[in-house]
Amino acid sequence: MMPVAFQMVDIVWFLLALGFLAAFFFHKSPRKLPADFEHVFQDLIRYGKTKEVLDRPGFLCLFDIPKRWFWHFYAVSVFWSGLLLIFSLRAVILGDVLPEFLTDTLEVLSGRPKSSWNEIPLTILVLQMLLWVHCLKRLLECLFVSVFSDGSIHVVQYAFGLGYYILLGLTVLCVDVPPPVEAAGLVLSQLRWHHAGGVLLFLWASVLQYRSLALLAGLRTSGSGRVETLAYRVPHGGWFELVSCPHYLAELLIYIALGMCCGLCSLTWWLVVLCVLCNQALAAQLCHEYYKSTFKAYPHQRKAFIPFLL
Repeated sequence: MMPVAFQMVDIVWFLLALGFLAAFFFHKSPRKLPADFEHVFQDLIRYGKTKEVLDRPGFLCLFDIPKRWFWHFYAVSVFWSGLLLIFSLRAVILGDVLPEFLTDTLEVLSGRPKSSWNEIPLTILVLQMLLWVHCLKRLLECLFVSVFSDGSIHVVQYAFGLGYYILLGLTVLCVDVPPPVEAAGLVLSQLRWHHAGGVLLFLWASVLQYRSLALLAGLRTSGSGRVETLAYRVPHGGWFELVSCPHYLAELLIYIALGMCCGLCSLTWWLVVLCVLCNQALAAQLCHEYYKSTFKAYPHQRKAFIPFLL
């Protein structure tokens, strides 16, 4: 058995996952921090409607940013991921080399020599294309589907979101997949069953996410699409009958789909999936608790995030 070699990017994603997991269990723990520290902790992990349940000191409000600014994350990612995709396509089609600033960064993150990116495997291109499509879809959903309330996010969460998508684009290029063995010009001959399986799961999860967001938006709009209220209501229909946050579950499935495209064997990408799992589980748990505490007749059979489990 070959030894597992950890890259710097692996360590970063593992530490992020560990941080979200620790926050999840700390939030669920009956033991709390001293009042001032507890306020800050809760302020940092909550956003939108889940932040509204806090009795917050006034100074914490100084760090609030509108939640509707979520679209900034996806706009940055569409630009950044699209730029990296263009660099990769030029390398494959025209034989160009990646820009030096990019190979220098990838060398630090992965520990691999710059020559490692002289050839870009098809798997990397597939991941880049799917990531770009996903972020474009999320950008359009934020702008034209979702109806945001006047909720807020913390400026630290905002900065983290921007950095997250920058790192994510770079991580795709660091994914540990076997190098291409086919001759140049035969990139499509690298297609495998796991690419098709990953794309199918990606498409299904994307539809699930869109339908879930559309159902949420429908709670605030009329049949013509005009916004009638910003109040929170209990969602029904679709996967909302099973979990409180099917859109978060869909996000996780999209990342798992990209893992399938890697042939289910990329340590780097599964650490990304682990981070997304811990992050979305925390957000879903906070949302689930809000629904249960706000709506006394909230369906008791619903889980927060994963049907019948969590």
